[in-house]
Amino acid sequence: MSRRALLPLLLAPAVVLSACSTGTASDGADGDKTTIRLMAYATGGFKEKYIKAVVEPFETANPDVKVEYDPVVSSAEMLGRLRTQKNNPTVDVVIMDLSVAESANKEGIFTPLDPTAVPNMKDLSEHAKVRDNFGPGITFDNLTLVYNTKAVTTPPTSWNDLWDPAYKGKISISAPPQLDGIGLTVILSKVLGGDYKTSIDPAIKRLRELAPSVQTWNPQPDTYTLVKSGQVNLALAWNARSQLQHDESDGALDIALPKEGSIMQVNTINLVKGSKRASAAQTFIDYALSPEAQALFSAEMFYAPTNTLAKVSDEVAQRTVMTPDKLKTMIEVDWNRLGEQRAQWTEVWRKDVISQ
Repeated sequence: MSRRALLPLLLAPAVVLSACSTGTASDGADGDKTTIRLMAYATGGFKEKYIKAVVEPFETANPDVKVEYDPVVSSAEMLGRLRTQKNNPTVDVVIMDLSVAESANKEGIFTPLDPTAVPNMKDLSEHAKVRDNFGPGITFDNLTLVYNTKAVTTPPTSWNDLWDPAYKGKISISAPPQLDGIGLTVILSKVLGGDYKTSIDPAIKRLRELAPSVQTWNPQPDTYTLVKSGQVNLALAWNARSQLQHDESDGALDIALPKEGSIMQVNTINLVKGSKRASAAQTFIDYALSPEAQALFSAEMFYAPTNTLAKVSDEVAQRTVMTPDKLKTMIEVDWNRLGEQRAQWTEVWRKDVISQ
């Protein structure tokens, strides 16, 4: 990932936002309202904020189209559901992590977008574009640590703080196939002086040493709730959701970006192959990729926009992965490679880490 290329695209002054309209699309007959089904994240506040910032304004601008939100906990779970309905899909649009979307693209679950139907694609960052016009990136985010401010008086500063005996039994990590654990494997490989493309053995050895300190590898109902309640004191999490949870918890949860850096994560927006409402679905996708919709969602939930024309305030930018100081610490990731290795890494974690 070229940080030099990304910086000028992401950093921009604040502007006054106005509602945008991409026109009305309908696959129904005789003026009937078309209902499209959007599968996206269920937890961490994503559903509520996305409906407020994107879905509801879209429906206002496109009164002939209704968006039904289908909430699912994780990208891995989304892929599993989509596989079961591949021959007769009930979902039209899916927002999921890029590494999982790459698998869906290869399996023929998603289909390329029509650039004439989704003109906002042309204004996306190069790091949001996916081969052959498959679903592009819709948000940028980064992996981080979160902690309970009542229990932790000295904020963590390093990924190595996970091994601090003070946190033993009070740590939460979402293990693979969730991207959290996959990302931690990449980061630890770099921290230990290696390269995940060559071998993850050193990272797995280090994680095996951490295993006795981890209370849960499958946070329920979610990481943020566990940290806010004090059930765990330190956890692996995503910055955007963490920023929102910080505000909603009155500071009971706080965020720390370790000094060694992190990885940038890309969520993509995809058209399901075989969708019976593809025209309306692509109208929605185009709206979701528009500068206005992206800026509104960024202001609501602190995801960095992927549209280079989206402009957010400096205050919002400081709480995303958009700042120069954060961007220069991001570790380059081959998302296509991670998509191919997810199953193998998941098995290694189950056998050599979680079972310890």
